[in-house]
Amino acid sequence: MSELFNKSALRDTVQKYLSEAEENLKIKSVDDEQIRAEIKSLLKEKNAVLVAHYYTEDAIQELAEETGGIIADSLEMARFGANHPAETLVVAGVKFMGETAKILSPEKTILMPTLEATCSLDIGCPIDEFSAFCDQYPDRKVVVYANTSAAVKARADWVVTSSIALDVVEHLVEQGEKIIWAPDQHLGGYIQRETGADMILWDGACIVHEEFKAKGITDLKAVYPDAAVLVHPESPEAVVEVADVVGSTSQLLNASKTMTNDTFIVATDRGIFYKMKQASPDKRFIEAPTAGSGASCRSCAHCPWMALNSLEMLRDALKNNSGEIHIQEETRVKALLPLQKMLNFQAK
Repeated sequence: MSELFNKSALRDTVQKYLSEAEENLKIKSVDDEQIRAEIKSLLKEKNAVLVAHYYTEDAIQELAEETGGIIADSLEMARFGANHPAETLVVAGVKFMGETAKILSPEKTILMPTLEATCSLDIGCPIDEFSAFCDQYPDRKVVVYANTSAAVKARADWVVTSSIALDVVEHLVEQGEKIIWAPDQHLGGYIQRETGADMILWDGACIVHEEFKAKGITDLKAVYPDAAVLVHPESPEAVVEVADVVGSTSQLLNASKTMTNDTFIVATDRGIFYKMKQASPDKRFIEAPTAGSGASCRSCAHCPWMALNSLEMLRDALKNNSGEIHIQEETRVKALLPLQKMLNFQAK
């Protein structure tokens, strides 16, 4: 792989994106209740529905529920939008989620509060670099995580989410296939260990999940010995090894509901706490330790791009039809193929 996207360069790229986003998005303080009322009115006026990711701020998740939208992971957000009669989908999350919605619903208008909200996995897997990487291994099936651009999805044989990735890779192993996996090396490594698949991994990582520390979790576990540890598989191997449950956002949410523990140490974005506390108000949820609050902590258990979504920008997107997602039709059609393949596989 080119030196362009080694980890040091990716950190620099991430900081560049965040600095530019902060400069471009100067949010003025406005009364939230007034904005919420405006948004509700605009959703009705525009025949629109709000779909929000688990990692957005509580106020946005609450508004999605109040207005007949949904809080979900990226694929369920897109699927809900595709099946909803609304003409416009407002996607509160990061850019690849809006693109996935557009891939599945080309006839609908897809708006986002801000197109500045992206993902370290997405920007760390540029299509030209990735396509050249894949060309080196023409005998392998290309499997990409949902956290990628439409162009990268269009280059893939399969698109997967964290909740179905193990099943898809096991299926490919049964077919005797060798795999190229991108972009998250930690999730890919977890799947490789679980399935024994022959996989070549792209060197990418989520800046939220990569910050969790196994030692910090074991130290915290000593304080809360009865706590269950819930870990997203985008986390490093050492963190996965100390988990009681490893799974996608929706799987971790379900575990927090069904497990009898009254305390949970959670190694994923703290935005998930809104739904966890809603489902289990009598339980305690604790953020898994990251690198701390110093300069080495790039996320501190919350995606900085998810944090760029705000009620004010959501209102402005609806009012001005700003933040619209556009995808070239040729790319969209190609990206739909591996995405639809996964949906068909899941349906079986």
